[in-house]
Amino acid sequence: MKSTGVRLARGLALLALGLSLPAFAAESSVPLLSVTPGAGGQIIGVPGTSLPWLLLFPFLPALLLAFTAFTRIAVVLFLLRQGLGSQTAPPNLVLMGLAVLLTIFVMSPALKTINAEAYQPYLAGSLSFNAAAEQAAEPLKSFMLRQTRAEDLSLFLENSGAGGKPIDPASIDLRQIDSVPLAALAPAFLTSELKTAFQIGFMVILPFLVIDLVVAAVLTALGMIMLPPQLVSLPLKLLLFVSVDGWHLLVGSLIGSF
Repeated sequence: MKSTGVRLARGLALLALGLSLPAFAAESSVPLLSVTPGAGGQIIGVPGTSLPWLLLFPFLPALLLAFTAFTRIAVVLFLLRQGLGSQTAPPNLVLMGLAVLLTIFVMSPALKTINAEAYQPYLAGSLSFNAAAEQAAEPLKSFMLRQTRAEDLSLFLENSGAGGKPIDPASIDLRQIDSVPLAALAPAFLTSELKTAFQIGFMVILPFLVIDLVVAAVLTALGMIMLPPQLVSLPLKLLLFVSVDGWHLLVGSLIGSF
């Protein structure tokens, strides 16, 4: 299990570099620092060619998460906590950890493919960095296409100058993935994921909303207007969620949605 996790992490690292590669020059290596002799000794500077890389590095984790199943899972989990009416339980760290673990589970087929077809050949020297980066992007683009709505993809394709014809992602063969530019696929995928997450979140929140309405109506009828309805509805919502094995149903539904 530990070695598998290490391989997946290495695959993600290669994928991060692969996703950042097309944005800049096609050089195989970019010096991050330059050292030149000066009057008082050596002068360390940042070459202009490496400046885009330095600016992109802090955003690589966010970009990787945006290109995976993390967005849908995280949004649904936080909407669940909002529906329960609890602002601190489960804590943000727990929800983020669960979202990351579920993301790794959902993305494991793509990550294993990246490790086997891109990272390991790159380590063995049989693939150059550029070729390994292109090879690593294919499984991820395949996953993104399967989860992207045709209308969202068509919207970004029309505005990217790649053609205005609506494209059905389900009709695109894996051999034609290169024909879909990542610049249009990435925002279309993220837009589709947000819409799907809100749809799932609505179904999750709806039973809790009914409980809130019933509790508020009962308290108002009893004249207990000074008692916060949330104080009464929170135990009832927790009881409902636990009695139906809510975590099992929610996690199973999230995994099945992919």
